Amino acid sequence: KAEHSGDQDSFDFRIFFKDASGKKTISPWHDIPLRASDGSFNFVCEIPKETSAKMEVATDEDLTPIKQDTKKGKLRFYPYNINWNYGLLPQTWEDPAHEESECNAAGDNDPVDVVEIGSKKLDMGGVYKVKPLGVYAMIDDGELDWKVITIRLDDPKASKVNNVEDIEREFPGELEKILVWFRDYKMPDGKPANAFGYDNKCLDKDFAMKVIDETHGFYNALKSGARENTEGLSLT
Repeated sequence: KAEHSGDQDSFDFRIFFKDASGKKTISPWHDIPLRASDGSFNFVCEIPKETSAKMEVATDEDLTPIKQDTKKGKLRFYPYNINWNYGLLPQTWEDPAHEESECNAAGDNDPVDVVEIGSKKLDMGGVYKVKPLGVYAMIDDGELDWKVITIRLDDPKASKVNNVEDIEREFPGELEKILVWFRDYKMPDGKPANAFGYDNKCLDKDFAMKVIDETHGFYNALKSGARENTEGLSLT
């Protein structure tokens, strides 16, 4: 259950998460399991489709609530709406000490990002069951920033899509739209386009599963203390 605190579009706005009893505040990053009981994956929606406020889990704040990102003292908005539901996979972490040799880039110090391509606009702070279909290796300011493409299990088309080629059949042109959107969204602010590894390809489901498993391992090492928390992240 998600609870809002403060006014939306303000520096004080937060979404805190409660456990099933509604009494205990929990972390969406640490306390929601990566996998649901049926083997699917839990997706925490930070940014509902067709909105532009750049929301994110605050990995440096206790209980890691969702807040609006800031830059140079201002709240951040995308220059145009994002066309998919966007958020994260809990209990994953892209380790900045680990370099992906194929991309010549190390992790961006955040949980793994999710692009959910289903038809429904989801709730900010909602938790949904999804299945991975593919993944893009975006490189943002020299940092590797995986984008796992998923669909909600209860989407009308979920049974028809299980891999990258299924997306092309059921959602023609969607993968190219995702690539172009994430490549270009910083350009209206005078920044260069983002790059992509692996020849700009959306890698298949098996590769996406490998990325999820690997970043879940990085997360577990961070949380257990096996990997020193040199980044000032909140582990509660």
